[in-house]
Amino acid sequence: MTDSSRILQEMNDRSREVFRRVVESYLASGEPVGSRTLTRSLSEQVSAATIRNVMQDLEYLGLLDSPHVSAGRVPTQLGLRMFVDGLLEVSNLDDEDRAKLEATVGNERDDVAGLLDRLGTALSGVTKSAALVLTPKREAAIKHIEFVSLGHDRAMVVLVFADGHVENRLFSPPPGYTPSAMREAANFLNALTEGKTLTELKTVMQTEIARRRNEIDILAQAMVESGMAIWDDTGSGPERLIVRGRSNLLAGEAANDELSRIRELFDDLERKRDIAEFLNLAEGGDGVRIFIGSENKLFSLSGSSLVVSPYMNADRKIIGAVGVIGPTRLNYGRIVPIVDYTAQLVGKMISDRSER
Repeated sequence: MTDSSRILQEMNDRSREVFRRVVESYLASGEPVGSRTLTRSLSEQVSAATIRNVMQDLEYLGLLDSPHVSAGRVPTQLGLRMFVDGLLEVSNLDDEDRAKLEATVGNERDDVAGLLDRLGTALSGVTKSAALVLTPKREAAIKHIEFVSLGHDRAMVVLVFADGHVENRLFSPPPGYTPSAMREAANFLNALTEGKTLTELKTVMQTEIARRRNEIDILAQAMVESGMAIWDDTGSGPERLIVRGRSNLLAGEAANDELSRIRELFDDLERKRDIAEFLNLAEGGDGVRIFIGSENKLFSLSGSSLVVSPYMNADRKIIGAVGVIGPTRLNYGRIVPIVDYTAQLVGKMISDRSER
């Protein structure tokens, strides 16, 4: 049992209702909640002084905080976590929101990347927050690989897939490589690629490099490993993170230092950093997950919350994720079903296309 669950169970009915009302009011308005406001909405008639005493107890437990002297209370990160885990009431998906999301996947002539881009824009518009879409890795079989030198410190790997798709990816080759080393690396890879996807090739390459370490020129081996680094989602490949609706986070009346932190967060995202971390967050369990403030390193910098869900292919394998990031006072009850449905929508779209 988590600390927040234990605290919630030990609270009496009055404390639990006061706490729930404070959080709900704060999520709706973003403003501190005072005792006089609560006396008008509680199910039992109690005095403002009684409510103040209860709020002081909740503050002592670390669930509420006073931003200013005698200015009412707001929930802490622990309080928000306890509310989300134990008191959150998730609403049904609104028909209008459902229609807006479904409209983005209606054009089956577009490629998956284009559809996901539009879906990210729609998700941002529906939630009035920033939307994140982690697109699937390309899992088509590889037909041919070639390394091309672009200078002493730049090179390009050309990937030709069996479905006719071609990708060019830039990377920094190891010092001292030669054209012959590049050709040897390409020949080595092409001898292994037939019918294999990038993921499968990566596994085979690691095994082969270990087994045939003495058979490959040291520079060719370094070239192979440099190419692998590009394919391991840490480089400048065309996948994987789509960020839409950044302005929704920057449009409020946040203090300048908060805006600076949020801008820094999105600069990192748009440079495609921490992509693996984003997917790791989603892969931690089935369904929608909620991360508040500093609960995860990816979004702790901005003090924001993330609502994220993985999506799966026809084989029920997690291949990507969708999410919404916004202030900690997100309308979680509304956002959760939207993110959940978007993930289901993406998974169905990708599964349907793979079966054709």
